[in-house]
Amino acid sequence: MAALQFQLEGRDGPTAARVGRIVTDHGVIETPIFMPVGTVGSVKAVTQQQLVQDVKAEIILGNTYHLYLRPGLEVLEKAGGLHRFNGWNRPILTDSGGYQVFSLSGTRKIKEEGVVFQSHIDGSKHLFTPEKVMDIQRAIGGDIIMAFDECPPYPSERGYAERSMELTHRWLDRCWTHFHSTPDKYGYTQNLFPIVQGSVFADLRKRSCEYIASKGAVGNAIGGLSVGEPEQEMYEICGACCEILPADRPRYLMGVGTPWNILECIALGIDLFDCVMPTRNGRNAMLFTSKGVINIDNKKWEFDYSPIDDGIDCEVSHFYSKAYLRHLVKAKEILALNIASVHNLAFYLHLVREARRHILQGDFLPWKNEQVELLKTRL
Repeated sequence: MAALQFQLEGRDGPTAARVGRIVTDHGVIETPIFMPVGTVGSVKAVTQQQLVQDVKAEIILGNTYHLYLRPGLEVLEKAGGLHRFNGWNRPILTDSGGYQVFSLSGTRKIKEEGVVFQSHIDGSKHLFTPEKVMDIQRAIGGDIIMAFDECPPYPSERGYAERSMELTHRWLDRCWTHFHSTPDKYGYTQNLFPIVQGSVFADLRKRSCEYIASKGAVGNAIGGLSVGEPEQEMYEICGACCEILPADRPRYLMGVGTPWNILECIALGIDLFDCVMPTRNGRNAMLFTSKGVINIDNKKWEFDYSPIDDGIDCEVSHFYSKAYLRHLVKAKEILALNIASVHNLAFYLHLVREARRHILQGDFLPWKNEQVELLKTRL
């Protein structure tokens, strides 16, 4: 079995956008790509069959914090890892749990050794160290596993952001040593991505990018964005990071974001994205479509029998009408959550495929600029 491979297949002239191909032991990922978030081993309200057939997902995420607590490592290991447990035979990326621990600010304590936190399920206490997080992710069975980091809140004072970044770097050293001294599980190669931190301070981000790049990892991630900072600040940091992180390795922007965020960040040189927004917003009646944003709860859709979105390649989006989906939402019918989530995810995957096509065609920039304005439109 081989380590992750990345081949660049094309670049956009006027921007830093590029298309590539990531090869893992569980299959090929064509970039730029969006990864649906499967927090507890499932993408909320969406079946694995729908992820393949309707959404056309190529890779999904699993969450270390949640899967460690439930169902637990014993269940996952006896199943043969998450792929076998949930029946997903394409690539899986596992995040390190750093962001979840960050969001538990009231019930966790950060120290040099790691993070002590309380389970949100039963209040039990646990310790995540860099070494333990590597072992947990190996046991879950990710094809791509993430280094354990601290995600500072926004806003952060510069001193805190710097200390946090340096702690992330020391934890990375420990992750790196432990990862490279332990074997892959389940008979396929697992690949470690370090994470850039540094909050919104350009010089800290530069230092962090240089430190992360010096590891020579097969891929790199940018963390700590989309946590409340203005969009323009996010784009500036993202662009600066892409100028430093190696061009011959995939770049993953964690937890971002809206459809227009994704297009702007593709233009800056990002290859992989994930975000809970398409499913979370879908469950709350917000639809992203090829013509703009819809609140399907609004009365204006009551008699609209046109398809949810006939501008994308998704049977669910073509089959159901806006009026019918609005009725299901009003009736609090479970099917509404499924239809809205499948549609939104299918739209996100459609969008990154279109970005890829326009980069290869050589007209990405005018297409992107037009799309950004269109996608922000409230219908």
